Amino acid sequence: MDFPIQNLAVIGAGAMGSGIAALFASQGLPVVLIDPVEGALARAAQVIERQLGVYAPHDVPACLARIRMSPELQAAADCDLVIEAVPEKLDLKRHLFAQLDQLCKPATIFATNTSGLSINAIAQAVTRRDRFVGTHFFTPADVIPLVEVVRGDQSSEATVDLVMATLKAAGKRPVRVNRDIPGFIANRIQHALAREAISLLEKGVASAEDIDEVVKWSLGIRLALSGPLEQRDMNGIDVHHAIASYLYADLENRETPSELLTRKVQSGEIGAKAGQGFYAWPPERRERVLREKSAALAGLVQWLKTQKLD
Repeated sequence: MDFPIQNLAVIGAGAMGSGIAALFASQGLPVVLIDPVEGALARAAQVIERQLGVYAPHDVPACLARIRMSPELQAAADCDLVIEAVPEKLDLKRHLFAQLDQLCKPATIFATNTSGLSINAIAQAVTRRDRFVGTHFFTPADVIPLVEVVRGDQSSEATVDLVMATLKAAGKRPVRVNRDIPGFIANRIQHALAREAISLLEKGVASAEDIDEVVKWSLGIRLALSGPLEQRDMNGIDVHHAIASYLYADLENRETPSELLTRKVQSGEIGAKAGQGFYAWPPERRERVLREKSAALAGLVQWLKTQKLD
C-alpha cells in the first residue's frame, strides 16, 4: 500500500487501539502501540494475534513484526500521525494531547478516536488545532470498513485530506463529517434505533430476542446494501411522508435514558463484559460470539467488496 505517511502511533492498547494497530500493520505500515498500564500491552498482543488470525492468518508474524510496543509516550515523538484510543473521558484525552503537543514534532497530525465527544473541546488542549481531527472507528476496528473523519472548527483541509488518504490506503471507507456535532452520524442513527428497541422491550411489545431478530433479518440485511436515504428514494419519498405523518407521533422520543436502561446500569447488568445485560453472557459464550462474529463480519465485508451496487 502507498501510504502518505511513514509511520503511526496508537495511544491506548484496549480493544479499539489494538484493532487500529492490527489494521495498519496488516497493510504494511510501521506502528508503535503505546500504553503505560501494566499488562495492557501483553493483553493487546494476544488480541492482535487473534484478530490477525481471522483475516490474515498467513501474515501474522510479519504483521506483528511491524508493531512496536512501548509504555512510554515519548515513543510517539517522531511519528507522522498519532491516533488516540483511550477511554471516553474528556479530561483524560485533553491531558494526553497536551503532553503529545509538547513531545511530538510540529508536523505530526493528531486524531482522537471518540464515539461522540466534541472534537473542538478535545482540541483545546493543543496549539496545532489545524492539525487535529476526529477519527471514529467502529468495533472491531480492523474489520469494519467505515471511519468517520470529523472536522473541528480549526481543522485544515490539508489535514482532513491526509487523514482520509491514509485511511483509504489502509483499505478503509472514510467519510467526511463537516460539523462537530454530538454523536457524529453513526451514533446518532444507532442511538435512535436503540432507543426505540429498548422502548419496545420495556413496553412488552416483544422479547429482546424477537426485537433483535426483526432488525437482523429485515432492516439489517437491507442496510448492508442500501442506506436509509437511498431506501426512501427506492420506496418513494411520498410513501415515507405518508407513514411518517401518523407514525412519528408514536415513536419513542424521550430525552433521557429509559427506566429499563437505568435499572440495568444500577444493578450492574451492563452487558457481555459483566455476564448479564439484555441477555446472559457466560464467559465461554462471550468469547465464542466475539470470535465467530469477527470472522463472519470479515467474510461479509469481503463479499460486499465484490458487489457493484452503486
